[in-house]
Amino acid sequence: MKALCWNGTRKLNVERVSDPSILNPKDAIIRVALSSVCGSDLHLVNGFIPTMKAGDIIGHEFNGEVVEVGSEVKKLKKGDRVVVGSVIGCGECYHCTHDEWSLCDNSNPNAVYQEKLFGYPTAAIYGYSHLFGGYAGSHAEYIRVAYADNGCFKIPDGISWEQSLFASDALPTGYMAADMAVKPGDIVAVWGAGGVGLMAMKSAWLKGAARVIAIDRFDYRLAYAKQECKAEIINYSEVNVLEELKELTGGRGPDVCIDAVGMEARSSNKLEYAYDKVKQNLRLQPDRAAVLRQAVMACRKGGTVSVVGVYSSLVDSFPMGILMNKALTIKSGQMHAQKYIPHLLDLLQKGELDPEFLLTHKWPLDAGAEGYKMFNDKADGCMRVAFNPSVMA
Repeated sequence: MKALCWNGTRKLNVERVSDPSILNPKDAIIRVALSSVCGSDLHLVNGFIPTMKAGDIIGHEFNGEVVEVGSEVKKLKKGDRVVVGSVIGCGECYHCTHDEWSLCDNSNPNAVYQEKLFGYPTAAIYGYSHLFGGYAGSHAEYIRVAYADNGCFKIPDGISWEQSLFASDALPTGYMAADMAVKPGDIVAVWGAGGVGLMAMKSAWLKGAARVIAIDRFDYRLAYAKQECKAEIINYSEVNVLEELKELTGGRGPDVCIDAVGMEARSSNKLEYAYDKVKQNLRLQPDRAAVLRQAVMACRKGGTVSVVGVYSSLVDSFPMGILMNKALTIKSGQMHAQKYIPHLLDLLQKGELDPEFLLTHKWPLDAGAEGYKMFNDKADGCMRVAFNPSVMA
């Protein structure tokens, strides 16, 4: 089959690889219908997540058709249309049974890597390095889905491939960011108007937010935040974000600050950005934490900082004293896909959510490298590129 493979920093190639097969009786094989790029994939493409190997298939946000199931798969059959959560959960460990699916004890066969880095292992993620399990990703014609009864969700009648695609990752990640923090009447500030940030904004309204404020530097992304998510907007390249947020909130600050950016954050403070960038390039610090610092600084006293942007390890110059003295709460995590996807599909079916506007480009898989370059460069008004493996270039 064809697959989009990582072969080094900013080196992606479409290659012929072996078709996946059932390795465990709980597996299923899915023919991929659509597979989207994701902001967290850029951390792989740009070389900031360790343990990638040449030939690894990337991609983790996808849907498709069931073509084969293992002997212990009970909920699926050949021909089912499904959307698949990007996080893999066994369904039986303490964390899975407590709806903390991204903390699964059993799905990551490379737990020893994470124990050395994090102290404890977390769940595997499709196509997201050997640190997160080494599972083949979804930018391919077919993919093996582990623990398929837990990770595959049937797409309700009347919902298209395009509408359901982002229920795999961007939508549940954004929804979790709001669910962890937002209460009725809150003022919510969201850093990052990419796919996850926009879904966090929409989800904040569902959770009863009184106001939503979007922070980004690209006008086309801020336009989506304003038009699709009814957010007030701040272009951080034009104003001082902290001063602007104080002005917009009467000096109090947002009740909730959501970091939907993560480890490759930029800053309008040139000195701060240069400091982070140099340390990251020299591998003295894996993450650029400008947004995380800003969120802590901006949040009102007693407020909540919600972090769903991906970080890999340690951050420097973290304002711990400010966080402590302001009595802030931080909530974070990779999203718990299996907890949220059924509810989100129900909202899609009722017409209360529709994330399809994120899909600005639909290309054949053969154009995968070009799609990632456009997405990485924020070119051509690109929000998300989705690859259709069945279409020829």
